[in-house]
Amino acid sequence: MYIITDTCVECGKCEPECPVDAISHGSKYTIDESCVDCGLCAAVCPVDAIYRSPSFK
Repeated sequence: MYIITDTCVECGKCEPECPVDAISHGSKYTIDESCVDCGLCAAVCPVDAIYRSPSFK
C-alpha cells in the first residue's frame, strides 16, 4: 500500500492516475485500503510525496 506524506503540495496529479479510486481528497489527499500497490500515483507525484508503506505486507 502507498501513502501520501505531509510534503504533498495538493496538486491533484495522483488522484486521476489511481485505477481503483483509492485516492481521495478531504482536508488532504489520502490513499485508502483499496490500494492495489501499482505505484502509478507515486510515478506522477512532482514532489515525491507518495511512497510504499514499509509496514505494508
